Amino acid sequence: MPFDPASLKYNDAGLIPAIAQDAASGEVLMMAWMNAEAVARTLETGQVTYWSRSRQEFWVKGVTSGNTQALVDFKVDCDRDCLLIEVQQAGPACHTGRRTCFYTAVRNGEEIEVVKLPEDPPSA
Repeated sequence: MPFDPASLKYNDAGLIPAIAQDAASGEVLMMAWMNAEAVARTLETGQVTYWSRSRQEFWVKGVTSGNTQALVDFKVDCDRDCLLIEVQQAGPACHTGRRTCFYTAVRNGEEIEVVKLPEDPPSA
């Protein structure tokens, strides 16, 4: 059956959460939002396209940073209100420079940074 982005359940702002996961390792990289056009663009181009709520524009992951996400698989959850985007990630997924946006754990009531920023190479 052909896929129709309109068959998804979007929130009142016309958006659906999209979780990006590394296709090779299974690591959860980030969560962002898509609208129906971002879904269609992602499926057409193979380059993951999100909707930036702050800038109110499409955001093709990596266009400015070079940290691209190539689409490997696109999955819809059982309620059709959340997406799992399996990607081949080039470079860090997080704007902080970390591989994943999920770098803070809460353990025993304390925040712990579990993924550090990559260290700068030593200066010569």
